[in-house]
Amino acid sequence: MTRREAREEAFILIFEKQFNEASAEEILELAQEVRDLKPNDYIKSVFFGVYDNLLTLDNIISENAIGWKIGRIAKVALCILRLAIYEIKYMDDIPVSVSINEAVELAKKYATKEDASFINGILSSVEKKA
Repeated sequence: MTRREAREEAFILIFEKQFNEASAEEILELAQEVRDLKPNDYIKSVFFGVYDNLLTLDNIISENAIGWKIGRIAKVALCILRLAIYEIKYMDDIPVSVSINEAVELAKKYATKEDASFINGILSSVEKKA
């Protein structure tokens, strides 16, 4: 599985968790059973990392989404932002520019053109402060 494919799987898990009261471990187990997902270290690290650091990530999003409350951000965009900011903040082996580009590509695939621009703007702001 390529890093891009793994990132997409991690995003899907993060998105699924948004709508499910089950623990992150249960969500991952279910994905393995139902979707035959074979999670690699990256997927596990990002998925569990996002939920272990959710408050920190959401605070960073709030600080950089000027004029937007977290509750008003589309769930898809929010999950993509959480994933990308987790990579930027906690994964030194991934260049920031790659995290931003991949987040925009996920937004183009799963969200709207406007969401892609919104995500790019927030992540660019995060990058400047990093």
